[in-house]
Amino acid sequence: MKVIVAENREIASQEGAKIIIDQVKNNPETILGLATGTTPIDLYNNMVKDHKENGTDYSKVKSYNLDEYVGLDGTHPQSYYCFMFEHLFNHININPENVHVPVGKGDLQAACNAYNDALKQNQVDIQLLGIGSNGHIGFNEPGTPADSVTHVVDLKESTIKDNARLFFNGDEDAVPKQAVSMGIANIMNAKKVLLLAFGEGKAKAVKGMLEGEVTPELPASILQNHPDVTVIVDKAAASLLEKQY
Repeated sequence: MKVIVAENREIASQEGAKIIIDQVKNNPETILGLATGTTPIDLYNNMVKDHKENGTDYSKVKSYNLDEYVGLDGTHPQSYYCFMFEHLFNHININPENVHVPVGKGDLQAACNAYNDALKQNQVDIQLLGIGSNGHIGFNEPGTPADSVTHVVDLKESTIKDNARLFFNGDEDAVPKQAVSMGIANIMNAKKVLLLAFGEGKAKAVKGMLEGEVTPELPASILQNHPDVTVIVDKAAASLLEKQY
């Protein structure tokens, strides 16, 4: 695993955006695996800025998002479908037909099966990840088996609290209690993985991911077994690391 400790979130996000932009420039038909939450917002802002200033072309790019809340359709302002258009897709020239976000309504098992089939036929070139304070990647909470594929997840209380604070005005009752998420096996199938983490609240999870044992109790630790992972953290998220990176 390549680890970059950046001075701050701003620089870390610029570094991460450069990796994705270079990937798209080198392969205009890149398949991106994308993430939501607060972590990638600055990275997406940098992608938008580059597109407007330098014309990086996303017209042939496909994207597959990690997850979606159960019960929210794409018009709901807190849906991840809506999030992606607000922060990225509305501002670059990606074809909306090439955008894929898991479906969180209707026949959920059928939706999961369809997403798994699509991922089998479209191997992700670079998967963007954040990491939860409990070590989750996507919505794969502690205890998720390594061979899991797209599935319905019961969100842990810690995840509900975090998301309520960040996106639902502190109202835990408003946060859906389930999500549809790519599984760990889906994530590990990506050719490359790029993970970002910021702030002291992520420091324990980052230490476990990089320096702890590989265990289902810290899902991100499985990335130690992936052949091509870049982790970019700010100094606060790196504060518990013992090795020099």
